[in-house]
Amino acid sequence: MPQRFSRRFGLVIVMALALLGLQACNHLPDKHVSLAPAEETIWQPEDQLKWDLVKIPGKVTTQYSVVRLSNRSALMASATSSASMLRKDLRIEPANLNRLIFSWQVQKLIEGADMAHRDHDDSPVRLVLAFDGDRSLFSQKNAMLSELSHALTGRPMPYATLMYVWSNHHSVESVIHNPRTDRIRKIVVESGAHRLKEWASYERNIRQDYEKAFGEPPGALIGIGLMTDSDNTRSHAQAWYGPIRLQ
Repeated sequence: MPQRFSRRFGLVIVMALALLGLQACNHLPDKHVSLAPAEETIWQPEDQLKWDLVKIPGKVTTQYSVVRLSNRSALMASATSSASMLRKDLRIEPANLNRLIFSWQVQKLIEGADMAHRDHDDSPVRLVLAFDGDRSLFSQKNAMLSELSHALTGRPMPYATLMYVWSNHHSVESVIHNPRTDRIRKIVVESGAHRLKEWASYERNIRQDYEKAFGEPPGALIGIGLMTDSDNTRSHAQAWYGPIRLQ
């Protein structure tokens, strides 16, 4: 791979691999897990070992463990200049996409973090949704990334990835485009320090949020993940995740 190409796309490829839920370039996740529309709870903190730990090449791994917090079970994430994801394959067709309910608690904000800038793109909490779609609509850059991901892993990168995030200063409900690829977009559901050290709960409409972020109806939901990262700012972040429910 030419050096200039590597510099331009290397970080994007790393992110694409993470979103595919791969632990290594030659490892494919297990087959998709189908989710019946009537089923609500898709993740409890105790399910940690049932999800794939996604290690990002060249990055220190964020540590995830199940703990008790405020008399409830929670998944604790501790990131020290690190980035990794817990991810699960599933498939929910567009007609069955409705409400998403989740909660988290953040110890403190990451100083200097700004998800609109590639060198400061960290967040103490992320809920990540990966979607299928028509990849023939990709720009040349994204088509190349998808082809590279397919060559390296046997699977193309997701058509679109939507993240719910906690920002230092971007306003709630704002949409942040990933600085490396426009196929990753983030909706800010919490901003600033006023809800630190307490459980914050959210109820979102997946279809509406996807249309707001991408300007089109969503395809099938094919993966969901949790991610706490502090690698770009070389700092420490600690957070806790509660159950995730789809209705």
